[in-house]
Formats: sequence, C-alpha cells, structure tokens
Amino acid sequence: MAVIIRFSRIGKKNRPYWRIVAVDSRKKRDGACLEDLGTYDPLKHVAIQLHKDRIQNWIAKGAECSPAVVKLLKAHASATQGS
Repeated sequence: MAVIIRFSRIGKKNRPYWRIVAVDSRKKRDGACLEDLGTYDPLKHVAIQLHKDRIQNWIAKGAECSPAVVKLLKAHASATQGS
C-alpha cells in the first residue's frame, strides 16, 4: 500500500479549511484516511495544528508528501526558526 500525506478538504463553500492526512494514494481526496496529522486554514495562512512527530513517523515508514504539504512544512519550519 502506497501512503501519501496530503490535504483533505473539510471547509464550507467559499470558506476552505484543510485537514492534513495520511491516506492510501488510491483513495479519494476526501475519502477514508489512515490518520489525521493536522489542520490548515488557508485564509489565515496558518497551520492550526500540526503533529510533526506523527508526520516524521509516517515519512520514516515510507510515506510521501504531496507538493502542497511539503511547501506548508517548509513554511512552518522557517516560521518556527525565526521565533
């Protein structure tokens, strides 16, 4: 089973809100996930909740991140480095 870490939309119409999930790559975007890894609000451009230890655990097991999640993780890492 190929696992990918990607976004799953849970927001309303014209009010996007994304959940970061680990999911089988063959599943639908908003289908059943293996684990919830965090949330992201694109209107505020902030990761509300991010479980870095669980994300690193899935990557160590062979999961791949989508380009959007990689971009979010880099932005979050640089924001926490600057503080």
